[in-house]
Amino acid sequence: MNRKRNGINSAIVAYVLWGVLTVYWKFLQTVPAFEIVCHRAVWSFVFVTFLLIWKNRWQWLQQIRERPATLITFLGTSGILSLNWCTYIWAVNAGHVVDVSLGYFINPLVSVLLGVIFLRERLRPWQWIAIGLAAGGVIFLTWSYGVFPWIAVTLAISFGSYGLLRKIAPLGALEGLSLESTILFLPALAYLVYLELTGSASFGHTGIATSVLLTSAGVVTASPLLLFASATRQIRLATVGILQYITPTLQCLLGVLVYGEALTGARLIGFGVVWTALLIYFLEGVVERRRLVAG
Repeated sequence: MNRKRNGINSAIVAYVLWGVLTVYWKFLQTVPAFEIVCHRAVWSFVFVTFLLIWKNRWQWLQQIRERPATLITFLGTSGILSLNWCTYIWAVNAGHVVDVSLGYFINPLVSVLLGVIFLRERLRPWQWIAIGLAAGGVIFLTWSYGVFPWIAVTLAISFGSYGLLRKIAPLGALEGLSLESTILFLPALAYLVYLELTGSASFGHTGIATSVLLTSAGVVTASPLLLFASATRQIRLATVGILQYITPTLQCLLGVLVYGEALTGARLIGFGVVWTALLIYFLEGVVERRRLVAG
C-alpha cells in the first residue's frame, strides 16, 4: 500500500510540475525550440551525473554490459523523448498552449489503452465507466477543434509510448534517465558547439537571464522525469494515465488566463466531462481501498 501511495504522490507532483513549467519555457520563447531541447539534454546529463556520484549508483553499468538489449530499449525511449520535447517546446513558444493541453488530455487514454493491451491490466467496472467518460470528453474536444490536431496527437502518442517503455524497462528511475541523458548528450552537445562556431547560439549571447534558464533546464527537465519514471514502476499504467489530467488542466488554465488563448464553450464542456471522469476514478479507488481494509 505504501508503494502504491508513493507512486501516486510521485505522479501527482510530476504532473503539477509539468503543468506549471509551461511558464518556464515561455521565458525562453526567443530561443529556437531545438536549441532548447539540446540544452535540456546536455544539462540533464550533468545533473543526473552529479546524482549518480552523490548516491554512488553505478551498478547498472554492469547490467548494460550483460544485457545489451537494455541499451536498445533506451535508444527508443531517448528518441521518443526527443520528439516529445521538440513538439512540446515549439508548440508552447508558438502560442499553442491550449493545443498542447489537448495532447495531454488525449495521452491518458493512450496510457490506459497501452496498459490494457500490452500489460494485461484489468479495470474494474467503475474504472471503465470513468475511462469511457473521459474518452467521450476527449472525442468531443477533438471534434470541436475543427481540424486534425497533429500537435496533440504527436504529444499523446509519444509520451504514452515513453511511459510504457519506462514501465517495462529493467532500469530504475535514476539509472534509466542517466542512460537516456548519456545517449542524447553527445549529439546535443555537438549541435550546441556548431551553433557557437557559426555565431547563432543563444547561450551566453542573449543575456544572463536566458543563459541561467538554459543551464537550469537540466534540473527542471530531470526532476519531473525522475518522479514520473518512479511512479510508472510503482503503480498501474492506467492510474498513471488518469492522474495525468492534472497537467493539461493546468496548461489550459495558463493558456487562457495568462497567455490570452481562446477557451470556447465547447472546450469548457469537454474539460468538465474529463474532470468528472477523473473524480469518478478517484472516488472508485477510495471506495475500493476501504473495502479491502474492511475485508
